[in-house]
Amino acid sequence: MNYQETLDWLFAQLPMYQRVGQVAYKADMKNTEQLMELLDHPETRFKSIHIAGTNGKGSVSHMLAAIFQKAGYKTGLYTSPHLVDFRERIRINGQMIPKQTVVDFVERHQSDFTSIGLSFFEMTVGMAFNYFAQEKVDIAIVEVGMGGRLDSTNVITPELSIITNISLDHTQFLGNTLNLIAREKAGIIKPNIPVVIGEANEETQPVFEEIARERNAPLYYANAPDPQWSSDLNGPYQPKNLATVQKSVSVLEEMGYPLSTHALSALQEVKPLTGLRGRWETLQENPRAIADTGHNEAGVKMVMEQLGNETFNRLHIVWGMVGDKDSSSILKLLPRKATYYFCKPDLPRGKDAALLQQESSELGLQGEVYSSVQDAYTAALQAAEHNDLIFVGGSTFVVAEVL
Repeated sequence: MNYQETLDWLFAQLPMYQRVGQVAYKADMKNTEQLMELLDHPETRFKSIHIAGTNGKGSVSHMLAAIFQKAGYKTGLYTSPHLVDFRERIRINGQMIPKQTVVDFVERHQSDFTSIGLSFFEMTVGMAFNYFAQEKVDIAIVEVGMGGRLDSTNVITPELSIITNISLDHTQFLGNTLNLIAREKAGIIKPNIPVVIGEANEETQPVFEEIARERNAPLYYANAPDPQWSSDLNGPYQPKNLATVQKSVSVLEEMGYPLSTHALSALQEVKPLTGLRGRWETLQENPRAIADTGHNEAGVKMVMEQLGNETFNRLHIVWGMVGDKDSSSILKLLPRKATYYFCKPDLPRGKDAALLQQESSELGLQGEVYSSVQDAYTAALQAAEHNDLIFVGGSTFVVAEVL
């Protein structure tokens, strides 16, 4: 197989949660455990940091990766989903896994993957861990896919666990209260391994403290960030992520990782060092177009607050969602004084644009339906004048198609 044929097989052979949703979800770790045994347990052959949370875990992962890179560590980074290229998920020192490495890995293990019945995500985790072990990374920053307790990444025993925050998302899998979701995320807390909590409240804090106590895991909470700490990642939510990173660096320093002298400069280069995209990203100027991957209630609320701080004549919003989100609670957060360009991301989970328009109009949001994300974005560019603002969002997959 060539690289494209390999990707086609990965995407189409077995269910992929990002594309088809609930049917691809597996509520146990048996497959991942079989996979790690098949690969001779690569998860035990590199040091790691494990990051869970509803929002911010991608930004925190990339910030920490940048700091470790700047400090001279050979740094693996595993994140999901990807925006443009599958290989964005697996990087070492900011460089994506080579195409041939992807092809060779799948060809070598394809029949075993099929017989075990692995999901797309399980195969991708196996590929990442195998690559990090083979390349002998000094540290790997590993972002949880969904939840924590039953996530395929949860076979690692990290140096440090981090939980950024808890809000309502993926409730059909993780539970419909903050307490239940916190329990799933806290599943990454390991015996005697320190854990940093980015944000907690009266519902989630008792959960973290109970599980940390049971597992004898030292527990730390992020404080307000030092005003000197800033990064090249924009958006109203980044100060909270910076606070989480700052506390994590402090804990890691105590463990013998000399990171603090490199942190401030690394944080100004997160994008070039790691390749992160899609966080309050400026796509063009005149008219200005911004994209952000915030897609659940808490994430969209913060993005809309940031939009309110922008200066423009008219606001154009290119908006699409996936069908398994609670669209009504999210649509209520959107500004009525805007022109909407409704679209469906190109995947089976994508929400029908006409249905999205209907639900939106009932809430006072007015706009037209377009046959694709690209058509919607093109229409917004044509309609917008020099001092207008275009915002692209609602789903990671909408942003990915524009990028």
